[in-house]
Amino acid sequence: MRGLLTSSIGITCAAALALPPAVLNVPSAAAAPAELTTTTTLQGGTQSLPLTPRTRERVLGRAPEQGVYSTDVQHFSLVGVIWDNPGTELDGRVQVRTRAAATGRWSGWQDVETRNADHGADPGTAEAASGRVHGATAPLWVGDSNGVDVRVRAGEGKAGGDGDGDAVDVGPGGGPSTGGPDPLPTGLRLELVTPGAPGGPGGPGDESPLDGPPPLGLPADGPSVDGPSVDGPSVDGPSAGGAGTADDASADVNAGLAPVDATEIPALNREDTELELEELTGVDVSRGKPYIGPRPKIVTRRGWGADESLREKGFVYTGKIKAAFVHHTASGNGYRCSEAPSVIRSIYRYHVVSMGWRDIGYNFLVDKCGTIYEGRAGGVTKAVRGAHTLGFNNDSMGIAVIGTYGSHQPSSAAVTAVAKLTAWKLGLFGANPKGKTYLKSGGGNLYPKGKNVRLNVISGHRDGYATECPGAKLYAKLGSARTSSARLQGR
Repeated sequence: MRGLLTSSIGITCAAALALPPAVLNVPSAAAAPAELTTTTTLQGGTQSLPLTPRTRERVLGRAPEQGVYSTDVQHFSLVGVIWDNPGTELDGRVQVRTRAAATGRWSGWQDVETRNADHGADPGTAEAASGRVHGATAPLWVGDSNGVDVRVRAGEGKAGGDGDGDAVDVGPGGGPSTGGPDPLPTGLRLELVTPGAPGGPGGPGDESPLDGPPPLGLPADGPSVDGPSVDGPSVDGPSAGGAGTADDASADVNAGLAPVDATEIPALNREDTELELEELTGVDVSRGKPYIGPRPKIVTRRGWGADESLREKGFVYTGKIKAAFVHHTASGNGYRCSEAPSVIRSIYRYHVVSMGWRDIGYNFLVDKCGTIYEGRAGGVTKAVRGAHTLGFNNDSMGIAVIGTYGSHQPSSAAVTAVAKLTAWKLGLFGANPKGKTYLKSGGGNLYPKGKNVRLNVISGHRDGYATECPGAKLYAKLGSARTSSARLQGR
């Protein structure tokens, strides 16, 4: 069950706390006071503020601009802007500055990546056609804050940037901008996301000032029994030995790898990984050495504190894993590794509550210290269909490195983690990390629906869709990742 509330998707939550509606406007913005809609649960919350026109800029003959300024909000750590129609591009520039809760100081203006439609469920799937999906910018991690100022201006030159200084002027679909500014999308809202406390007890250390155990007498997770999805093959249901909650179901699909209450799936050596491969696939490893890398340690959804009541019921699977698409989250690099679980919880909430997806879009995430995290629920060894590479979510997996890597170099630990993860997961499906494969396009701005496309087994997001993702610096490291991954497989 979705335990959440936002006015944009009309879902209620019994734990919601109302904030006063007073919202202040910057002196230069002659906009009406904005109504503030707030959702708070033990596992986090979303505050949603409608953007309003700033008429002074129009009088001065500048591009149409909308914005909102408020110091009357609860603490938040991640921001993003959403709008009504997911098929509408925001042809413009989004900038935000925030007030740090600890010091009261305002940050400088930061660009928010606006080209985010390249992530998402494939056209024609139940997830894409749910009626809950919104257009959205990428999320931006800002740390513990209690004040915000955002401005959205049509037709500005940083529409296609990735938030770390190398933005370019692009038009819809990632190509060069060719004309004047298009009108801003309707229903622009600023989303302020609080990561909240981990959804399950005993999670990894987390330094977010908003995190902590739930108050006595209140459950960390409400009951939610999962059932089958209507979109393709799906398995989910009550735990064999538990209460049948969504948390049980999410953990049960990793049974055999770790206990249900485990916060991590431990690493295995090569010999044990090969034995596991035999158990999972029936491959007789005695007949020849299989090409598979040792299983790396993976922090489970319970480990990073997923509130399982947020996601849709059931798990949706694809046929196999033939390729891995590497992404960056475009959420900025100003996080500590100890904060990575909070960042993931915030992205998860943004994807589900604000954007309307069934779950977090990525199958796995990697932080800059090289820790690997389970992403979309359904089982780390299984072919779970994600919402990461529009048009190519079938027969693939998405790995997101947390951060922004247009002009910022990814850490060697993160690149090594990508190599370890792909060596193992691709090995489960017999895929060669240095090889090529064919995927059928579900429709996008590079390849029409139905076209068989030859891609690297380890590809960047931009190989399947015209986008800046995963950033130029991370994309340049994929050759090294392919080589290392193949070597770990024993090739």
